[in-house]
Amino acid sequence: MGLPLCSASGLGVRGFWRLIEFYHHPSRVLDASLAQIRSVAGLREGQLAGFADPQSLRLSAAEELGRLDALGLLAISFSSPLYPENLKQIFDPPPVLYASGDLSLLNTHALAIVGARASTSYGRRVAHNLSSAVSLAGLTVVSGLALGVDTAAHEGALAVSGKTIAVLGCGLDIVYPYQNKKLYKIIAGEGLVITEYPLGTRPDGFRFPARNRIIAGMSDGVLVVEAARKSGSLITAQLALDFNREVFAVPGQIDSVKSAGTHILLQQGAKLVHDVTDILEEFPFPLRVGQGGQKGEASLPSEAGQQILDLLDVYPSSQEELMVESKLSAKKVAEELLLLELEDLIEILPGNMVRRV
Repeated sequence: MGLPLCSASGLGVRGFWRLIEFYHHPSRVLDASLAQIRSVAGLREGQLAGFADPQSLRLSAAEELGRLDALGLLAISFSSPLYPENLKQIFDPPPVLYASGDLSLLNTHALAIVGARASTSYGRRVAHNLSSAVSLAGLTVVSGLALGVDTAAHEGALAVSGKTIAVLGCGLDIVYPYQNKKLYKIIAGEGLVITEYPLGTRPDGFRFPARNRIIAGMSDGVLVVEAARKSGSLITAQLALDFNREVFAVPGQIDSVKSAGTHILLQQGAKLVHDVTDILEEFPFPLRVGQGGQKGEASLPSEAGQQILDLLDVYPSSQEELMVESKLSAKKVAEELLLLELEDLIEILPGNMVRRV
């Protein structure tokens, strides 16, 4: 168990693995003198402060395990048979994972779905629907519990009784963002919540790029749904490439800043996703292709509704244009637009403008 070593203030993940490379086992590090540890190449003085009193590190680890046990949580060390095999393959894997939920999900085939926090209704709908579809095919959905696309991805898996993993950038005792408190509890009960950070760790901004390597590392592929040019989701996609994982991207409107990042990924060779088959066909392991039975499945539009839907695209049209082109009455167009909006097939905009989503 590497927990005592992880308690060393300032050591960090890379410092941990540098010491393990030299001493081969955490207990040997704790048995070494500060002078001996100081001789290890590649360590800064600031990483060594915790080793002045090795016994305090052991006590801190024991106290942490006690707090975890009291909360029904678990610490999983790199040497544990529960530790994800996929995660062992990445650079700087977390020495310890803290977990709450279904531990069997740690070693399942998975797809990460990530994207913009300030997502559009289009992005959330696509993330939700693709998450449901890959869940029905047997993949676990991994995401970061953020607002927007992450939330839609988790909810899409849960909607079809699928499995999902939330990877946090803080301790398990902190819900971030707080708006997802209810979703956190559901995932901990029906899926799995994990983090590399001990209890009490705040969700500081610098922790999230490090968190993204776990999202990419846990997964067999990464799907990006809406991302701006400087989105953290692009970091996750690049990490996936570094880890030899599949990278997928969903196209958006060419003038949408929310899709500028995904379009860059597509230009760089990410696979364009039109439907779930585009994802499933890239994986060499068996999956349940063509499964149905989604909860809350949308009903088909009426003949008039489909006629209006066929006239729309992502660029807004006026309701007057729809009346002229469909040859339907104003009342009929208004009725069908209401039904289509209820099914999340269209978006009604200010000024009597309508677009397909």
